[in-house]
Amino acid sequence: MTAPILPPATIGIIGGGQLGQMMALAAKSMGYKIGILDPDQACSAGQVADFQVVAAYDDPKAVAALAQESDLLTYEFENVSVDTLRTVSQPIPQGRKLLEITSNRIAEKNFIKEVAQVPVTDFQVVNSKADFEVALAEIGYPAILKTSHGGYDGHGQWNVNDASDTQQLLSDFPAGELILEARVAFDKELSIMVTRDAQGKLTTWPIAQNFHQDHILHRSYAPAAISDSQAKEIERLAHKIAVSLNLRGVLGIELFVTDQEIWVNELAPRPHNSGHYTIEACNISQFEGHIRSITGLSLPPITQEQPAMMLNLLGEDIIAARQDLIHHPEWHFHDYGKGAIRPQRKMGHITVIGDSAIRALEQWGQAHGQH
Repeated sequence: MTAPILPPATIGIIGGGQLGQMMALAAKSMGYKIGILDPDQACSAGQVADFQVVAAYDDPKAVAALAQESDLLTYEFENVSVDTLRTVSQPIPQGRKLLEITSNRIAEKNFIKEVAQVPVTDFQVVNSKADFEVALAEIGYPAILKTSHGGYDGHGQWNVNDASDTQQLLSDFPAGELILEARVAFDKELSIMVTRDAQGKLTTWPIAQNFHQDHILHRSYAPAAISDSQAKEIERLAHKIAVSLNLRGVLGIELFVTDQEIWVNELAPRPHNSGHYTIEACNISQFEGHIRSITGLSLPPITQEQPAMMLNLLGEDIIAARQDLIHHPEWHFHDYGKGAIRPQRKMGHITVIGDSAIRALEQWGQAHGQH
């Protein structure tokens, strides 16, 4: 076992979005210094970092410059070049293999099914229109077509619910490697965050129940409204996946459940949007948990005293929330500091604790177009 990397060591984060920002804030509260690599000089994480390298994520010289000033590296999203990471000698506790698996949906599905031996929905690889038609005949409606690389918050995804959707896709078929997945008739969408420390001890956070619109997460509730047996089975599956990955750092696991079945949908090799509630609702947030894991520090058991709800602020929701903040002392308000407001762009979030505050936030969200 290597010795823990202690403050005031420098952690280099590849990616400067809101996840990087919250990682940075957690690390800085513990005494670490933070460097960011991101092409946007005004990025969210750069605003709270000690320094920033302004360059593309796959720029070898830029990654080398970040590494030279850092004691270890981490990444906040999947769109990082594995080949570029191979050129640096500084520790990357999350590892490159995790990134290789989770940055490709086909590799990810095969890993979950064949290595971790955890249930996933039916899927087929698609490289052409002919492949698509064969795969659709095998999987049937409804289905969803996705790019194998990239794509997030609904980008690079196409619903295939009927013959009309099929004809529209065939008339303007996406290029590149694709994957067709069956859409299962689930009762709930859930997620669980899991991490593993340097001694191999596994830690999970309370399971969240998630609600999406247009493939974008709008609301999360924790703990999820599921049975004890379902919760135990999800924790068991999360442990199997974490051990199979030799995990370090936080892994987000998205799942579909019915009364009888559980399927893993996707993996995220870093803290997850649906785990933002942990900042206020738990004794250790997913972001502090990530920092503790990658630096070799242990975690205490995770506790949550009251139910919590997280509401994403998309597009111009952030303007309304800023204006209403004065009326809501119960809000834990997070503004990511992004400059350009665009429809469906994640601009911030609100977390509340306790049943009455949850009901009030639900009403606020409904009044601003969320349902």
